[in-house]
Amino acid sequence: MSDFRIDIILYYIPLLLKGTLLTIGVSIVSILLGSVLGLIVGFGRMSKHAYFRLPAACYINFFRGTPLLVQILLVHFGVVPLLIDRTDVLFAAILSLTLNSAGYSAEIFRAGIQSVEKGQTEAALSLGMNRHQTMRYIILPQAIKRMIPAFGNEFIVLIKDSSLLTIIAAKELMYYANLMRGQYLRIWEPYLTAALIYLILTYSLSKLLGWWERRMNQSEQH
Repeated sequence: MSDFRIDIILYYIPLLLKGTLLTIGVSIVSILLGSVLGLIVGFGRMSKHAYFRLPAACYINFFRGTPLLVQILLVHFGVVPLLIDRTDVLFAAILSLTLNSAGYSAEIFRAGIQSVEKGQTEAALSLGMNRHQTMRYIILPQAIKRMIPAFGNEFIVLIKDSSLLTIIAAKELMYYANLMRGQYLRIWEPYLTAALIYLILTYSLSKLLGWWERRMNQSEQH
C-alpha cells in the first residue's frame, strides 16, 4: 500500500457519493415498504386460521432461509419482467430488498406484539374495547417501542446488504467502487473507500438509534 493513490479517490468521490445516495434511498424505501408488508405477514403468522398462518410461515421461512443474492436475481430476472414486461433495475432493487426485509420485519412484529402481557388485552376487552381497538390503541403502541432497536438493526443490515445489488448493475455505492477498480485495476482505493462510507453510515445510524432509545426511556420515566 506504499503507492496508495489519493487522487483516484478524489476523482471518484462524486460518483461514490452519488451511489451512496442511491444506497440510502433504496434502503429507506425498502425498510418502510418492508415494514408495512411485514406487519401484514406478521399478523398472518399469528392468525389462528391455517390459510393465513401457513402462507405467512412459508413466506418468512423462504426469505429468511435463502440468500439475498439469490432473491435479487430471482426478482430481477424472473419477477420484474412478469410485472412490467421489461427489466427495471431500480424497481428490482427496491422490490427484492422490500420482500427480504418484510420476512424479517414480520418476525420483529410478531415478537414485539407477543411480548406485551396478555393481561392488558384481557383488561381492554373487559372495558368494552373490541380486538381491533385493543390492538390499535393498547398493544401496538407498546410493542412498537420495543421493536425500535430491532428495526434499527434491520435497517443497518439492509444498508450493508444493499451492496449485493451491484450484481444487477444497480448504481449504488458498490457499483461505482467496482467501476473504479475496473478502470484503474486497483483494489485498496475503491474497496477501502467503500468500506469507510458504509462504516460511517452504519455507525451514524447506530448512534442515532441509541440516542433515540435513551430519549424514549427518559420520557417513560417522566
